[in-house]
Formats: sequence, C-alpha cells, structure tokens
Amino acid sequence: MKLLRKEDIKQEVFDLYDAYAHNKIERRDFVQKLSVYAVGGITVASLMSFMMPNYEDTFLVEKNNPDLDSEYITYNSPKGGGDIKGLLSKPKSAKGKLPGIVVVHENRGLNPYVEDTARRAALAGFITIAPDALSPLGGYPGNDDKGRELQSKRDRNEMLEDFIAAFEYLKTNENCNGKIGVVGFCFGGWISNMMAVKVPDLAAAVPFYGGQPTEDIKNINAPLMLQYAGLDERVNAGWPEYEKALKENNKKHVAFFYPDVNHGFHNTSTPRYDKEAAELAWARTIDFFKENLV
Repeated sequence: MKLLRKEDIKQEVFDLYDAYAHNKIERRDFVQKLSVYAVGGITVASLMSFMMPNYEDTFLVEKNNPDLDSEYITYNSPKGGGDIKGLLSKPKSAKGKLPGIVVVHENRGLNPYVEDTARRAALAGFITIAPDALSPLGGYPGNDDKGRELQSKRDRNEMLEDFIAAFEYLKTNENCNGKIGVVGFCFGGWISNMMAVKVPDLAAAVPFYGGQPTEDIKNINAPLMLQYAGLDERVNAGWPEYEKALKENNKKHVAFFYPDVNHGFHNTSTPRYDKEAAELAWARTIDFFKENLV
C-alpha cells in the first residue's frame, strides 16, 4: 500500500472531508466519493485512515506536563446544560493572578487536540478553561464521529450559554485577574464571535475560521482577531458582510487570511494541519491576548 503524504492528496479530498466533518454528507457518501480518488496505488482505506484524526502522535504539550497544574473541574451552566466538565490549566510557576482564556472546541466535543491547545495557552502564561459542551450527554465519547453525532443533538444557543458560564467561572476564580478572552475553532470560532456579541466585559476574542454573527454587532466591546483559511470558501463567504458591519460600528478588529490552507489548518491531528500557518496564527493569538488581557 502506498505511503501517503499530504502532497499526494487532491484538494477535492480535503473539500470532501470538510463536508463530512461538518455533517454535510453521511459517512457512506464520503467513502463512496473517496473511491474516485483511490488511484495509482492509493486505496479508499488508506485515504480514510490518512484523513482521520491522529491524536496520539500529534500532541504539542504532554498531558502531564511538569510545568502545568491541569485538572478537570465541573462548573454550573444554569441557562445551558447544567453541570459542565472542563479542563482547567495554569502554569505552576505563576505568581499572582493570571489573565484567563476560554478555549472552545469544534463540533465534536472536547477532544485531545483542544485539550492540547488549552495546555499550550496555559504555558504561555494564562489560566485556561476548555469546557466540554457534550457534558450533558456523557462528554466527549473518545471518537470524533460519535462526538459530532452527540453535539448535533444539542441546541447551539444552549451550548453558547455553557461557554458564557465558563467565562463567569473564570471571572470568579481566585487565580484569575478578571480579564478574560476567548479562542475557538470552527464551531468554537462561531462561539467566540457570539461571546463577543453577548458578553459586554469580554476582553478579547480570537475566532479561528468561525461563522459570523449577523445581528447586534453594535454590542461588541472586545477587540477581535479573526483567523481565516484561504481555501475555506464556506466560512469565508460570510466575512465581507461581517467586516462591513464591524467597520460601520467602529469595532476594533484585525483579520488574517492564510493562503493555500484549509479549514482546520490549526488542528495538528489531521493532514489539514499547516505547520507554518498554524504557528504564525498561534503566535499572533498569544501576542493579542497578552496585549489585551495582561
């Protein structure tokens, strides 16, 4: 069987995966459509295996990193799902109160990639909370396919309340200085945008390839850093109107488009990951939070 590389994969395969990962096509249809690209020693099975997340070999921060205090906690979301589990992390060397970051997962619950991202942010000098919006349904099931299925059963506005409640939890945490931002990916990008609309004292928001709000843009107080993938036509289609509204309402924002990368380019676990773009976007994100939260 041919050993696949990212360079061997046609863009249409990434587009198919995006449709599959966002519940636009069923798994059976995804597999059937992949068969068109199973040529030249490439099998459908090898394509499927290559496109699926690989968490075990892609962590950037050890789960038990000795420089972190990291633990699962439970907080209450009275307007959302009730008791919500979250990963709370902070650097062990911290002295005094820290700025906070809510880290918001994609459309499949709190998977290992998002936990890894929350630990990365904590190592940069923040107290972070990464909630699991699947908590009312038993939590992330250990499999992204099942995670997407579970998350589709929850109302997204109730999930938004879960992440707003995480903001409130951090705000009253004894180790937090009260200045809190949010970063989110895909579904989490939409949550990040919506928290900017809904939370008056949010101090900064960094949505990665997130859907855009269409109402109440005037309510945004937080400065925004918007991160977009150049090849992500689906999400990018909403940017012109959002940009227009932000400008009309004199909202502080900056947007970056990373050329020739796919939706999910920050996610280390799939071949959509683009190291150069991801590291640049993450460095910009951390600098933005340090500018606005510290």
